[in-house]
Amino acid sequence: MHVAPIFGRALRRSPWVFHVGTSGCNNCDIEIADCLSPRFDVERFGVRLVGSPRHADVMLISGPVSMACRRPLQETWLEMPRPRAALLVGVCACSMGAYRDAYSVAGPADRVIREVDPEARFLYVPGCPPKPETIIAGLVKLLEEI
Repeated sequence: MHVAPIFGRALRRSPWVFHVGTSGCNNCDIEIADCLSPRFDVERFGVRLVGSPRHADVMLISGPVSMACRRPLQETWLEMPRPRAALLVGVCACSMGAYRDAYSVAGPADRVIREVDPEARFLYVPGCPPKPETIIAGLVKLLEEI
């Protein structure tokens, strides 16, 4: 029996997620934490929050990328094994929202990550903050694409 198809099927069914808060107001972080609670139970889809990017399949990013977080975010992205994808949660992560003209913001997360990985894959979950149901729907859609 060939082992590679088993790993591919396991990746689709049980992705591990690493959460990165790059700055902002942290409302999205509260909603992400709510997704992990027993009420919404994102683990029923096989999604598991991990503490190291080296174990993650998906990076969950919230907030606009500040100048101080730019380089650490890029280094964290490169530590993730391939295939990798990112779920951008909230208007600030997607398009910088209210922080658009701020002097201390490097840009939206997709633009910052594409500087080091032009082939990176992203899924956007807009909202201020998005509801847990929307975040879970985004995760499920991202799983289908991986």
